[in-house]
Amino acid sequence: MQNMRDRIYRLSLLGAMWTGMVCVAPQEMMVGAVAQDNIIDEVIWVVGDEAILRSEVEEERLRAQYEGQPIAGDPYCVIPEQLAIQKLFLHQAELDSIEANESSVSHQVDMRMNYYISQIGSKEKMEEYFRKTSSEIREEMMTMVRNQMIIQQMQSKLTEKIHPTPAEVRRYYNSLSQDSLPMVPAQVEVQVLSIEPPVPVEETERIKGQLREFTERVMSGQADFSMLARLYSEDTESAKRGGELGFVGRGQLVPEFADVAFNLSDPKRVSRIVQTEYGYHIIQLIEKKGERINCRHILLKPRVSYEDKQNTIARLDSIRTLLVEGKMPFEAAVARFSEDKSTVMSGGLMTNANTGASKFEYQDLPPEVAKQIYAMQEGDVSQPFVMMDRTKNKEVCAIVRLKTKRDAHKANLTDDFQVIRSMLEQKLGAETIDQWIRNKQKEVYVVIDPAWRGCDFQYPNWVH
Repeated sequence: MQNMRDRIYRLSLLGAMWTGMVCVAPQEMMVGAVAQDNIIDEVIWVVGDEAILRSEVEEERLRAQYEGQPIAGDPYCVIPEQLAIQKLFLHQAELDSIEANESSVSHQVDMRMNYYISQIGSKEKMEEYFRKTSSEIREEMMTMVRNQMIIQQMQSKLTEKIHPTPAEVRRYYNSLSQDSLPMVPAQVEVQVLSIEPPVPVEETERIKGQLREFTERVMSGQADFSMLARLYSEDTESAKRGGELGFVGRGQLVPEFADVAFNLSDPKRVSRIVQTEYGYHIIQLIEKKGERINCRHILLKPRVSYEDKQNTIARLDSIRTLLVEGKMPFEAAVARFSEDKSTVMSGGLMTNANTGASKFEYQDLPPEVAKQIYAMQEGDVSQPFVMMDRTKNKEVCAIVRLKTKRDAHKANLTDDFQVIRSMLEQKLGAETIDQWIRNKQKEVYVVIDPAWRGCDFQYPNWVH
C-alpha cells in the first residue's frame, strides 16, 4: 500500500510543479545549473501523439529543487515516467470531455505568481530568475494548473464509485497490525457565538459616498473601472485582476450580489450600490454566457471603531455570565444572539472545511480560536475576544465553548471509524489508479529514446 501511495504522491507532486527553465543535456546537469540558450533540445519520449522533451525533464527537476520537493529516485527516470503518466490521464480526459474551470485556473495562477514574487523579491527578479517575462511565466503556469486540475478530475472520476461498506471497513481494520495503525492527533469540537460590532451611520455614508464618486468617474470617462478596482477594492484577490471575478453561476454568488449582477445588460454602465455581508459593492458587467456571467466589482468595507468593539465585547461578557451560571445552554444563546449564519443552526458547532466534520486538529482551527481553547477543559466557555471571520474577511467579537476534547491516540474502530474508512478508500483508490495506468500502457503508443531506457521504472511495460 505504501508503494502505491508513493506513486500517487509522485504524480501529484509533479502535477504541482510548473515549467519555466531552459534546458541542459542530461550529462551536463548540475544542481542549480543554468542552461545555455544554444543547447539543442530533443524528444526523449513519445506518448501517443505527445512528445516529452529533454527540456521538460530539466524544468521539472529544477522546479522540484527550488520548491524543496524530494524526488524518490533518479530524477531522469522518475520525472519522464511521471510526465508520461500525466499524458495518459490528459489523453483520457480529452476523450471524456473533461475540462478545467478557467476562473479556478486563473485564481490558482494568481496565488502562485504572488507566492513566487514574494519569495524571490519582486516581479523583475522573478523574470530574471526564470529568464522569461511575467506574461510568459503566467501562460506556462496556466497550462500547468489547467492540466493539474484536469488530472485531478480524471482521477476522481476513476475512483468515484469507491464507497466501502461498514463491513468492509471492519474487515480492513481487523487485517491491520497494531504497528500499521496511525496515530490520531488530539482533536476538539468547538462551538462559537459571534456578534458583529455595529457600524455607525456616518461610516456607512462615507463608504457609499466613495462608491458614488467611483461611479461618477467611470461614467464620465475620467477613470477606468478596473483601474479603480486595483487601487481601492478591498476584495484583495479580484483587485489584482481589476476586480474581475471570472465566469460564475448565480449559485456561486451571494443572493444580493447575484440579483444585481445578473440584471446588468450594458457593459458601459455601473450598478447601483449593493450591500452584502462582505460590505458594499458596485458592479460592472463584462460578458454573459448563458447562465454564467463575468463581471468586475469594487468592494469597500466599513471601519468599526475601537469603542464599538469594546461595547460588543461587554455584551458578550454578559452573555458569558449567563452561560457560566447555568442560566442558559450555549445552544440557546447561539440561537438567540449569534450572527454567524454558518453555525447558528448547529448550536454554534464549527465545521472543519478540510474534512466537512466537526472535529478539528488544533492547527486547523482559526488561530484566535486555537489560542482560546488550548488550555480549556470540556464545557468551558472562553472570555470574549476579537477574531477574523475569514469567510467574510471582517472582524467579529466572539466567545467559544470547548464541547469535546480527545487526546492523541492510536486509531481504533470505535472512535475513529471515519479515519479507518478514509485509509481504506485511499488504498482502494491507489489500487484503482495503479491498475488503470497499467491497462492504459497497453493501449497507447510509446517510444523511448534508447539513451533514456536504462531505468527501473515503477511501471515496466512502457515498451510493448
